[in-house]
Amino acid sequence: EATASALLLRAGLALLAWPVYLLSFLGIWEPFCKKVFFPFFLEKISGAHDKKSKKYKQELFRNLPDFRGPSGELRLLEIGTGSGSNFQFYPAGCKVTCTDINPNFQEGLSRNMKKNQHLHYEQFLVAAGEDLRQVPSGSVDAVVCTLVLCSVQSVSSTLREVLRVLRPGGAFYFLEHVAAEHSSWTYFWQQVCYPTWKLVFAGCCLTRELWKNLEEAKFSELKIQHISVALPWMPIEPHIVGYGVK
Repeated sequence: EATASALLLRAGLALLAWPVYLLSFLGIWEPFCKKVFFPFFLEKISGAHDKKSKKYKQELFRNLPDFRGPSGELRLLEIGTGSGSNFQFYPAGCKVTCTDINPNFQEGLSRNMKKNQHLHYEQFLVAAGEDLRQVPSGSVDAVVCTLVLCSVQSVSSTLREVLRVLRPGGAFYFLEHVAAEHSSWTYFWQQVCYPTWKLVFAGCCLTRELWKNLEEAKFSELKIQHISVALPWMPIEPHIVGYGVK
């Protein structure tokens, strides 16, 4: 996959990040990353990312009310809620179930809940995207997932769970960073950063071609747009945004 020069630079980067590799080897990094570093970093980075992606999110979530259930209510499940930076885009009265594999986002989460009192917060589940067994099949009108599919263990299992919990006619909304064009410099740097980035940022994979997983999943209708969300010094510029209907 990676060229010789990418592998050389990759080794150089690993050398620079050797304290993290050592802490990981000693079993210290993962718990520290999960509890302290990742929630802190994610809050900082998602602030910058939100500014850049705001117009795409506004556009993306504009038709959420169209997917209200027969009762006129909109029941929404978010996978990987983190600190809740998407709450501002959900329509008033929406019933939200939040899930995240990492329960250490309380601070940011309660701040965003206070800011967004137009929503009904139903429940908070500590769950991985691949295993939403606490959510009954066909019980939600919309599922939302932003910047999460890069770090799930299995994209296809997560999409299977999405389709299971959605009612027929419900929609899955996504905005995710993806692999760059293979001949591009961005892809070269994604190759260089890959192992160290994955270790430092809680399993985040830089080179997933997520549009392929979405096309393989069994959506009756799928809208995908390739966009660019540039953050300084971050190899995550190429993104996809859109929704699929069950």
